[in-house]
Amino acid sequence: MISIQDLKNKIKKFPRVKLSFLPTPFEKLNNLSAMFKYYNIFIKRDDQTGLAFGGNKTRKLEFIMADVLHQKANCVITWAGVQSNWCRQLTAAAKKLKIKPVLLLFKKPAFSKEYDGNLLLDLILDAEIKIIEVEKEKKTMELSDVKDFVEEIVKKEKQKGNTPYIAPIGGSLVEGSMSVPLGAIAYLEVFLELYEQTMAEKIKIDSVIIATGSGSTQAGLIIGAKLLSPWTRIVGICVSEDKETMRKYVKNIIEHTLSAINIKEKIEDKEIIVFDDYLKEGYGVLNQEVAQAIAFLAREEGIFLDPVYTGKAMAGMLDLIKNGYFREGENIVFLHTGGTPALFPYREKFISFLKKKLG
Repeated sequence: MISIQDLKNKIKKFPRVKLSFLPTPFEKLNNLSAMFKYYNIFIKRDDQTGLAFGGNKTRKLEFIMADVLHQKANCVITWAGVQSNWCRQLTAAAKKLKIKPVLLLFKKPAFSKEYDGNLLLDLILDAEIKIIEVEKEKKTMELSDVKDFVEEIVKKEKQKGNTPYIAPIGGSLVEGSMSVPLGAIAYLEVFLELYEQTMAEKIKIDSVIIATGSGSTQAGLIIGAKLLSPWTRIVGICVSEDKETMRKYVKNIIEHTLSAINIKEKIEDKEIIVFDDYLKEGYGVLNQEVAQAIAFLAREEGIFLDPVYTGKAMAGMLDLIKNGYFREGENIVFLHTGGTPALFPYREKFISFLKKKLG
């Protein structure tokens, strides 16, 4: 255990630039709580961080963009899928700070490369975009997976006289130009923020449900829970990789983060809770359960989720409730990490699923 102030002091040691409106709202989902009467269900609205439609990546970018400025880079290179929330928020942050954003976007067969959703916003923001079509099985999470493509762009930018900064996907793994797990440090602070909000309302958090994609959001929250609220479970719903791969990523980021904040704390493998039962057809593939979960929350609480991350996490949470995973009387917090611009490129599948099942 550590005091709140000591933890805040540790986080303050890392430079940052202001990009977010904080703290983000925390509220009870009254209709869901009444429907699932044995549980109290809350939501943490990190979709409302403010920058370019918001999302969890904006918090990470406060630290990452400070690192970009510290390294005197004038160009940021990153990669992800064509409907990446990370790339949209990074582009907005870079443009705000007068830094050139270069996006390497991988298009798998399930995705369209039409300028819609996040890709349309990237275009409006004037990112330099390179779209590469790859097979469904192609891994893109680690820098080593995309090294040749990234190195080619780095070379071109240096020839133009630019100083590039390589930002790892999601601001998660310690690689590229990022030597400290800045994304996880941002989400360590999120748990602290959530803890203070719930303490003010005299609420004890039993479980936090999140979509886990590149690992740093879950890693930061796990450390925060371990230090401030060891009874709280951080439950990750896999959206990109299987549970063993995700557990490996999260564990790696946890170890780097603990080292960066100089805390000697042991986090056991059993404390890294991830479910890949809801990954189904894979990253970014909308299915019936996810479409229904998105429509369900919208119709019950007036809150929209996205089809890639939070929709899948909500489908997972609803199924875990249905199957008795949570103890009676638990206070469950759903962390909304944003991503709603990605709803629109999925319109045809949504219409098909919702007309079929929901009328």
